Amino acid sequence: MTFEELDLDPKLLSAIEQQHFHKPTPIQQQAIPEMLLSKDVLAGAATGTGKTAAFVLPALQFLLDDPRPSSHVRVLILAPTRELAIQILKVVKQLGTFCHFESNVVTGGFAADKQLAALQTQLDILVATPGRLLNIMSQDYIDLSNVELLIIDEADRMLDMGQGPDVLALIEAIPGDFQAACFSATLAGSGLVKFAQDVLDHPTIIQVDAANQQSQQVQQLVYLANDKAHKQALLQAILQDQSCQSALVFCNKKERAIELNDWLQDQAISSTVLHGDFIQAKRMEKTQKSTQGKVKVMVATDVAARGLDMLNITHVINYDIPFRGDTYIHRVGRTGRAQQVGIAINLVERHDIRNLQRIEYHLQQPIPLAKIAGLEPNYSLKDYLSRPKKTKTKAKTKTKLKKAKAKKSAQIKSKGSASK
Repeated sequence: MTFEELDLDPKLLSAIEQQHFHKPTPIQQQAIPEMLLSKDVLAGAATGTGKTAAFVLPALQFLLDDPRPSSHVRVLILAPTRELAIQILKVVKQLGTFCHFESNVVTGGFAADKQLAALQTQLDILVATPGRLLNIMSQDYIDLSNVELLIIDEADRMLDMGQGPDVLALIEAIPGDFQAACFSATLAGSGLVKFAQDVLDHPTIIQVDAANQQSQQVQQLVYLANDKAHKQALLQAILQDQSCQSALVFCNKKERAIELNDWLQDQAISSTVLHGDFIQAKRMEKTQKSTQGKVKVMVATDVAARGLDMLNITHVINYDIPFRGDTYIHRVGRTGRAQQVGIAINLVERHDIRNLQRIEYHLQQPIPLAKIAGLEPNYSLKDYLSRPKKTKTKAKTKTKLKKAKAKKSAQIKSKGSASK
């Protein structure tokens, strides 16, 4: 299928060509026609499969089909995080280059007065995070009564962050009938089903990739590490390989990310660090430097796992293995975007193997093992998993129980003495 076959306006086709999109992805092929028929849609697709364009294109086509001026927002797009909201606005402006519709973003991390001023002008498309928009609406700075199309992106993430009630409160402020679409990385879970029932009216359900799948354009590998020093040596070798043009390295905690970034800079490797403590302006500055090639490596916590769109990332490296399979998929989805290929590398010490097994169970497939000449591990995964597990003897268990009972008895006596 081609974009021309989707019955899109020539203005949109010109913008698509300018962005070098060659053919629609599976989620775009299935979601765009349904939305153009004014149907409610519940769509699930893996990260990096073109979901944003799948709802931005029909939103722009909707406005082109009915180009009447309005002093209030006609298309409302909700996103769970400011990074994702900003990225969506960027796509709106790119694909709407020849449409001349007014669009803006409302999210935390920016000066409220500037955002409020933008809301006083004509606005066709508004991208927002639920909490900030609800706060602005409660102060009567915005009127949602003219919203005709509501799009909710990363619905699963919104529910994880507890934003469901905020979204429902915003929907209550839209008095008339409206078309709605929910996009999510996964359609699993009773919470999402109930949320969709509250938001959507007899939706068309689209599931392009199963919840445990990631973009097929990403090669995944596991490198076993003996210890921290070995892991650092592996990381350095990967980053200095000619194939690595731009890397995103994930750590589970802010302190680990800062420490690793300092170590990389000591090795004369161009790097920066991104975590949740930075204000939005600083985050954008760091992202821009990486996008422009001024910095080769960005070390990040999971604040960057969603909404960060840097098409030039060739490698995603899990320096720390995430605890959950869905987190892994979102990290890996930062590479192999826009029909490009990417590499996802996992540096696994012995204590990471349980997390690796959890991720492979989520993926329903093993991740291939690889080695670097001269940096081979001193153990194999097979030998480690087949080693006899330590078992507690009955004698030790009984001793622990006796100590626990004695401690509890002493505490009870102590409380009795105090009450007297």
